[in-house]
Amino acid sequence: MSDAADVIVVGAGLAGLVAAYELTRAGRRVVIVDQENQANLGGQAFWAEGGLFLVNSPEQRRLGIKDSYELALADWLASAGHDRDSEDRWARKWAEAYVGFAAGEKRPYLHRLGLRLVPIVGWIERGVGTSTGHGNSVPRLHYTWGSGPQVVRTFRRPVLAAAERGLVTFKHRHRVDELIVEGGTAVGVRGSVLVPTQQPRGVPSPRQEVGTFELRAQAVLITSGGMGGNHEMVRAHWPTERLGPAPATMLTGVPAHVDGRMLNITERAGGSVVNLDRMWFYNEGMKNWAPIWPGHGVRLLPGPSPLWLDATGRRLPPPLFPSHASLATLRHLRSTGHDHSWFIMTHSMVDKEFALSGSEQNPDLTGKNCALLLQRFKKSTMAPIRAFLDQGEDIVLRRTLSTLVEGMNTITPDTRLDYARVEREVAARDRQVINDYSKDMQLMSVHNARAYLPEKLVRIAPPHRLLDPAHGPLVAVRLRLLTRKTLGGIQTTLDSQVLQSSGATFDGLYAAGEAAGFGGGGLHGYNALEGAFLGGCIFSGRVAGQALARDLA
Repeated sequence: MSDAADVIVVGAGLAGLVAAYELTRAGRRVVIVDQENQANLGGQAFWAEGGLFLVNSPEQRRLGIKDSYELALADWLASAGHDRDSEDRWARKWAEAYVGFAAGEKRPYLHRLGLRLVPIVGWIERGVGTSTGHGNSVPRLHYTWGSGPQVVRTFRRPVLAAAERGLVTFKHRHRVDELIVEGGTAVGVRGSVLVPTQQPRGVPSPRQEVGTFELRAQAVLITSGGMGGNHEMVRAHWPTERLGPAPATMLTGVPAHVDGRMLNITERAGGSVVNLDRMWFYNEGMKNWAPIWPGHGVRLLPGPSPLWLDATGRRLPPPLFPSHASLATLRHLRSTGHDHSWFIMTHSMVDKEFALSGSEQNPDLTGKNCALLLQRFKKSTMAPIRAFLDQGEDIVLRRTLSTLVEGMNTITPDTRLDYARVEREVAARDRQVINDYSKDMQLMSVHNARAYLPEKLVRIAPPHRLLDPAHGPLVAVRLRLLTRKTLGGIQTTLDSQVLQSSGATFDGLYAAGEAAGFGGGGLHGYNALEGAFLGGCIFSGRVAGQALARDLA
């Protein structure tokens, strides 16, 4: 086909593919423009573990989980905390619509496209311990069979098929530098053609310019992602008054091309970009021993059992336990004045609760390998886990607590732990394990979580003393902040049309995915319950594609 198109999609990630799928189903012509090469088709979604937020699903019901739209919406809105009249006006409407999608059409929509789920539902962001506060009241994280790569394939296949029919043209290595706006309407994009490259997925690519381009269409859809790979931009929007100073050092959970450029370009063109101070970063980052992009970190997905200490050896206060309240924990850790914290675990805890985020770290799900999946019912002996334990620079493994603390101090010589303090925290915790009941709120949470059978079988070790030799050796994990998702973004209507800073709609300009805060400029608000964020890309990309297919001439 020629460069003539009905819609220009800026960004070849998941939201862009979903929108292109919906547009081509309606016979619309699409040009997909992306600054990376074809190997990066699908964007960040490829690296995801593949979790999907679903409500009252067949998987939940088979496990005896009683969920509903009303309960999920109450959880979502309490967690989001939308409190800005102008910036959150559309975000809240998107939140209500998204939870409705998760409770309704989301699963059948994906099932019709061939996506399948593992019959185990995970429980993340368990909350702050109040029925009206942040957190998932019940397990809602559904694991995709095939993880993130399968989610990408689900939409990549029909889009590539549409390209063969002449409905889609890919413009790889085309970096958009400007939106073309004429008479107040977005009519196209201009930018630079970058030097061709054969770099593998995720590896930083050269930025040498070899030409320029201009493309025009009836509408432009921005699906270019967030800013997690751009630490300078992250620091510029860091909410110091709310979270304290940004860490001096951060790990990076996304490739370098997740740079936030289109957010700035949209704002310069007159689009409303809101809530960029809302970020969903992880406290449990470890440096990847085999990095793909600069500063590559991997998130440790903890069960609720590890003892969490700050950099000085003090136990984090309730309810700041592993897997409970990410943002509140981040706020507390930033108040300590240090950029790292520690998990102390036994080997028995590691066997059950040392899980890693990402498709490459979960070969059982990614490779659809049932034999490997069964290992989750036994021990975490998959190769990526063993590799991190053996080669990760943030891991210390010792037989005794005194030698463990010595090893921890070797890693962080500028912030040395006092052994007596660590020993007091460990001993106090261990005294509470003697009975099946306790005044220790973390142990209460462990017992509560193990009442849910899949967590008991697959995810959570039986409560035991850290200093019980039968469960040794001891393992310490240094944790640092890991950048990941941008919760704010381009403000849009419920049809994904971009709003101007004045509040009027921006003719011809649309946005979806992380670039739009997953819808409306931030449907998650301050806290996220979803997990991998794939669902928000699917929903907003679908909404944008359907709206454009319906409304264009």
